Amino acid sequence: MVSAAEQLVANLNFSAFSKAEELKKRIWFTLGALIIYRLGTYIPIPGIDPIELARVFQQNQTGILGMFNMFAGGAVGRMAIFALNIMPYISASIIIQLLTTVSPHLEQLKKEGEQGRKQINQYTRYGTVFLAALQAYGIAVGLEGAGNIVLDPGLFFRLTTVITLVGGTVFLMWLGEQITARGVGNGISLIIFAGIVAELPAALVGTLELGRQGALSTPIIIALLAMAIVVIAVIVYMERAQRRLLIQYPKRQMGNRMFQGDSSHLPLKLNTAGVIPPIFASSLLLLPVTVANFSAAGQGGPEWLTTITALLGRGQPLYLILYVAMIVFFAFFYTAVVFNPKDTADNLKKYGGFIPGIRPGERTAEHIDYVLTRITVVGAAYLAAVCILPEFLISYAAVPFYFGGTSLLIVVSVTMDTVAQVQSHLLAHQYEGLIKRSKLGGKRRR
Repeated sequence: MVSAAEQLVANLNFSAFSKAEELKKRIWFTLGALIIYRLGTYIPIPGIDPIELARVFQQNQTGILGMFNMFAGGAVGRMAIFALNIMPYISASIIIQLLTTVSPHLEQLKKEGEQGRKQINQYTRYGTVFLAALQAYGIAVGLEGAGNIVLDPGLFFRLTTVITLVGGTVFLMWLGEQITARGVGNGISLIIFAGIVAELPAALVGTLELGRQGALSTPIIIALLAMAIVVIAVIVYMERAQRRLLIQYPKRQMGNRMFQGDSSHLPLKLNTAGVIPPIFASSLLLLPVTVANFSAAGQGGPEWLTTITALLGRGQPLYLILYVAMIVFFAFFYTAVVFNPKDTADNLKKYGGFIPGIRPGERTAEHIDYVLTRITVVGAAYLAAVCILPEFLISYAAVPFYFGGTSLLIVVSVTMDTVAQVQSHLLAHQYEGLIKRSKLGGKRRR
């Protein structure tokens, strides 16, 4: 006999999608919001020479600035109003979450439920405006010192640049929240996803053009394409990998009825943190060198900025070490934020569930934490390996863009999460339809 859940999954087809009006509205809203974002990446800030900007950026796009431009969907190379993208918001989120572990006030707000989360989100917004203002002012000063990019340097240019870039970041933060609430998927992740996807076709064309010119051999291009497919397969496999802990429920009596003991599984994802660690790590690495790349390109840039740019260049040992260390740290940190073994153990004990051979309560929490720590080691190693792969390709194979690594990880992960949300909406719609039909059938029989 086919269960109701299996029947629902079997009925998920295009006809079900065509009847899900609410889902279609959400998808159209998401697409419209992403189109607005893409249009904003082509609106330049006032007071700059686009030709001179393109020349300076061309000389520095192979460094970390190129990765920043990838996350921003090309907005950095055009110095558009969305040049800061959503990175200040991500940096502010990192700082607030770190402070939550050391600040009693923030820790108490986190435990207060919805109202506390709203207050923490408000603090994150304030932090976003502050960080965006600092970065925007640094970019304005850096642009003035990077040759003849600025047409009329001075206080007015700096003020307009700060207002424009901060306004762009705040708008993207609001747009991401609207996508999450009224669209499909996580809004912040989808904005980064849209920027990466928009830049991949041009990067692929550039790679093929290098092959036509003889700079890259045909076997290398074929090997890169095959490796990209393998990386996608590995990402899908690892993102779906789980460690399932067996949970037993004893027999229980409710009234005069005796219910048989049951068993289920507690799924622990191999990569509980998802795509957050590489995004956090990239954001923190981009923060101190946003201005350094521009100022170092000019003739009047301080020497220490040039040193920072050189040490944090693509493929440099310091950059690779910091990148891997941050990915591993945030893999464990974010896993601890989103999954609390003690709360899980308390919930199991409350409903009578237990892990065979493990005493309920504190011992169960310790066992879950032990298993979670071991699988997170594997998950962090997988994230680090996937994310530093393009660094070696760019350094030793002269590949002009992130053919794998962070970009593919974000694209594949966000796609999987969005598809999962679409399927959940379809399941909910199908379930509501079955309930309505069963009620109508009952009325007819009566």
